[in-house]
Amino acid sequence: MKGFHERNDSLNCSSKASIDSSPTPGTGSEPGPNDSKFSKTSLWSNFFASAFSVFDTYSESSSSSACERKSSFSKTNGWTAAVKRVVSGGSMRRIHERVLGPSKIGISSSTSDIWLLGLCYKISQESSGDVDATSALAAFKQDFSSRILMTYRKGFDAIGETKITSDASWGCMLRSSQMLVAQALLFHRLGRSWRKPSQKPFDLAYIEILHQFGDSEASAFSIHNLVEAGKNYGLAAGSWVGPYAMCRSWESLARSKREEIDLECQLLPMAVYVVSGDEDGERGGAPVVCIEDASRHCFEFSRHQADWTPILLLVPLVLGLDKVNPRYIPSLQATFTFPQCLGILGGKPGASTYIVGIQEENVFYLDPHDVQPVVNLSTENLEADTSSYHCNIIRYIPLESLDPSLAIGFFCRDKGFLVNLVGIYNFTS
Repeated sequence: MKGFHERNDSLNCSSKASIDSSPTPGTGSEPGPNDSKFSKTSLWSNFFASAFSVFDTYSESSSSSACERKSSFSKTNGWTAAVKRVVSGGSMRRIHERVLGPSKIGISSSTSDIWLLGLCYKISQESSGDVDATSALAAFKQDFSSRILMTYRKGFDAIGETKITSDASWGCMLRSSQMLVAQALLFHRLGRSWRKPSQKPFDLAYIEILHQFGDSEASAFSIHNLVEAGKNYGLAAGSWVGPYAMCRSWESLARSKREEIDLECQLLPMAVYVVSGDEDGERGGAPVVCIEDASRHCFEFSRHQADWTPILLLVPLVLGLDKVNPRYIPSLQATFTFPQCLGILGGKPGASTYIVGIQEENVFYLDPHDVQPVVNLSTENLEADTSSYHCNIIRYIPLESLDPSLAIGFFCRDKGFLVNLVGIYNFTS
């Protein structure tokens, strides 16, 4: 992490950053591979080489108590216990605020640049003037509200053999993960520049993506199918789960769907590659990316027909004991500057959110903790009401308040990006 303290201003958009080929006022700028002010090699190599071995550091300390060591190996139980302590506290919103802490709504008074899933919005008025700054804010809000929102639902068919017809109070991690995967599908099918149209009919691809996340067994990526796919990792209707188990459950679900459907009809047209340490991901440890392993995932996904396919890269991490170690904050901030960034699954025990952007020390997130009636969209209805899948309320919380157990997502459209990641993170390929 050497040099982080000298780069406190590195989240400002570089004047050398490359812009989309046809920029318009107020749109976010996307950095080129060598244009960011971050020195990414030094920034990330230690992040992955040492940041995730935080538990080794604690275990070597003679002052660590047995309780501290035990707590570092029970993240899933921590999520469960935390939610159970607050479930009796009232509405979902009050429960959320008791666990995660009260969030702030809107955008802070800061004029620092905002990064949202790899795009930079310059809202400083120093050089661009009031008009451009206002335009940038409007563009950011449009981008944010175009991200797909998944929340608690009620009234769906019972999950499996249970009588559970709502995921209220227990499904926030599953919903957060659905949002991240939905964003990967938007990247792949509609591109990063896609925004929700103001007029109907909608794009067929957009409706098809939402349909896949419907709340029934007929929808490929429903909460029903996630629970079934994640049984080996502790997923069960009515129970709480951590980021590592969630990532592995998506890997399992993607594998099962790949085996059921013809290659040309794949609903998730990308390999799923979960990168974690040598043990079980809940205990920390440096994740290891290997180009050969990634190529094997692609080869298996394509049923031995292609050496490379797009990849959904999921990186579950543990960055501390009770809270994120402050020296890793700059690395998490830098995550949002990558154009292939899919955001972060994180929050506090029992209150997962989907984190999509950052401004200085605050992160913007989509909140799954509102309960809405079930909606199952038909792919034939391009004029369907999709308002429950989007949110115009911008919420943010301090980055330092996040639970250290989290997961980062990346969409690697081609091999070049993953090779670049390996070089930046100083992995052995």
